[in-house]
Amino acid sequence: MTPSVSRPLGGPRKPWAVSAGYCGKTMSASQTTDAPTLLVKIFGKDRPGITAGLFDTLAGYSVDVVDIEQVVTRGRIVLCALVSQPPAGVEGELRATVHSWADALKLQAEIISGHGDNRPRGHGRSLVTVLGHPLTAQSTAAIAARITATGGNIDRIFRLAKYPVTAVEFAVSGTEPEKLRTALVTEAAALGVDVAVVAAGLHRRAQRLIVMDVDSTLIQDEVIELFAAHAGCEDKVAEVTAAAMRGELDFEQSLHARVALLAGLDASVVDKVRSEVRLTPGARTLIRTLKRLGYQVGVVSGGFTQVTDDLMERLGLDFAQANTLEIVDGKLTGKVTGEIVDRAGKARLLRRFAAEAGVPLAQTVAIGDGANDLDMLNAAGLGVAFNAKPVVREAAHTAVNFPFLDTVLYLLGVTREEVEAADMHVD
Repeated sequence: MTPSVSRPLGGPRKPWAVSAGYCGKTMSASQTTDAPTLLVKIFGKDRPGITAGLFDTLAGYSVDVVDIEQVVTRGRIVLCALVSQPPAGVEGELRATVHSWADALKLQAEIISGHGDNRPRGHGRSLVTVLGHPLTAQSTAAIAARITATGGNIDRIFRLAKYPVTAVEFAVSGTEPEKLRTALVTEAAALGVDVAVVAAGLHRRAQRLIVMDVDSTLIQDEVIELFAAHAGCEDKVAEVTAAAMRGELDFEQSLHARVALLAGLDASVVDKVRSEVRLTPGARTLIRTLKRLGYQVGVVSGGFTQVTDDLMERLGLDFAQANTLEIVDGKLTGKVTGEIVDRAGKARLLRRFAAEAGVPLAQTVAIGDGANDLDMLNAAGLGVAFNAKPVVREAAHTAVNFPFLDTVLYLLGVTREEVEAADMHVD
């Protein structure tokens, strides 16, 4: 419990007020950039009531609050309060009272006189998320140095998560996001960390639609290979896939060639394949958390509706689209029906889902791993390459190279605590 402090005789208690100047209000004369201010810094073992106690102590000295910053690390608190200068003749008493209050709680206090508020931030606001496993001092130093080299200033650092990766967020001003992203991509690859750069602003939490690839993204498997294993033609399917990767076949040609190898397979294999599908670690957590936060979630796949429809039901997805295996008289015909979902089709479906969800395209997020995801990744407001091939990592807005799909949440500014809260309220 915070010890009580006797009220000074200099005047009645005045409730402290958050400084004007924020939210478009006009700053008072005591809060102009050159006005005298006091920086009150408190250090020590954290406990409930410290923040309330400090401002209760300051409340009797007719000061206004200009800025507050508080950090708790390993049970140690650093609390900084920037306040207006008190009326003439009582500053010394204020200092003595604050030190007496801090001593009673076995805290350290430092009070520094000066002028004004924080220096104005430069143009350009970015949020830089760094993911590491581990996040080393060397990589953190290199990222910080590269930010400085672009003309940026780090205004704030905040830890988003410590598990399954360490994720920290840098608030940067003074340089444009695109310039910063370009500068950090090469540095991140060399350091073995993942870095995402997004423009700061309210729109970040307005990204309310996420669309994912399925094979090797939402799930660990390639669905065509699961079907091929039951048809005994895995090697032939692999040959066609390899030819497509060499550029000898486009996606539609390779799709038809591979599906043709499944002709005659009994339709009962669909249930077997569904049972064999393995979700990527963190997939359920990602979707559950996003849904709790009000996002809509969809999938697009070059695979088959026979699997994506099941995933949509199991995971509570809002949208799903894929190719459809033709089944006649209880047998796979070796053909697909309907609209082909290829590279261009995925981007087209992203736009369709966004329109149906009422979400501007700039406020969407797309996640994928292959070259056929590139159009979708580039069309989205934020394109995330998930454990992707080098050509995809280089072209996407950002990359995640850890095998946990829920790490994407940290790129959206979602903290581990929010993730755990969603897990605690499973329906």
